[in-house]
Amino acid sequence: MEAIARLRNVPTSPRKMRLVADLVRGKRVGMALSLLKYTPNHGALRLEKLLLSAIANWQAKNPDAKLEEADLYIKTIMVDEGRSLKRLRPAPQGRGHRIRKRSNHVTLVVDAFNSGEVTADFEELNEKAN
Repeated sequence: MEAIARLRNVPTSPRKMRLVADLVRGKRVGMALSLLKYTPNHGALRLEKLLLSAIANWQAKNPDAKLEEADLYIKTIMVDEGRSLKRLRPAPQGRGHRIRKRSNHVTLVVDAFNSGEVTADFEELNEKAN
């Protein structure tokens, strides 16, 4: 059974957050946490906290299941564009340049691994083996 965690109005541009999200998409939870912990991007800290929240949501939905035996992985992770704050910066000759301070919304879905489904993590392992 899957669990969802959402993070809204993150003050980072969606493009920068997608770079970090692409690192962990389809990975197992333990591997994703270690990747996020040592990734120097600013969005990695927020995604790590969001992933821990998704794991806690999964535990709340499945109180009788053990986390170690569940073999959780990141099923989907989406980064959508949020609201942009528009500002003006003074420029030469009386002009004004527009500055857009972008934000994003992140949705993360964690699920227990079933043998019938194939994730990107398994694809990666099969490529290394061959």
